[in-house]
Amino acid sequence: MAVDTSRPALYAGFGCRRGCPADTLETLLRQALDHHGLALPALRGIASIVLKADEPGLQLLATRLGVPLLLYDDRQLAPYEPLLSHRSVIAHAHSGCWGVAESAALAMASQHLGAARLLVTRQVYGPATLALACGR
Repeated sequence: MAVDTSRPALYAGFGCRRGCPADTLETLLRQALDHHGLALPALRGIASIVLKADEPGLQLLATRLGVPLLLYDDRQLAPYEPLLSHRSVIAHAHSGCWGVAESAALAMASQHLGAARLLVTRQVYGPATLALACGR
């Protein structure tokens, strides 16, 4: 996928259950982009929590889209908790993070842009969650 520098950079954060297929993650991403009038070429990367480092679906999606997959631990995601639109007790019990998708998107966007905001809050599709962040 070619990088489109004419559009604001987008960063996708994903949460998912074990074994979530890349096709499911991609469907969720494309639905969110379409629904919000955003373009896939603006996507600069995808992110999740380190607990998902061995998830083939996330790895395959990053490869398929030609973008980096960055993983953050719960301590790196914790500062974004005040910015979350949704806090999951279940996610926190499993990962130590109140919202993996939103926190990961904000962490990656902040790492690349300095300051970030959620452009698309937590979206759910089957076993996956997604959020999109961009610069402020």
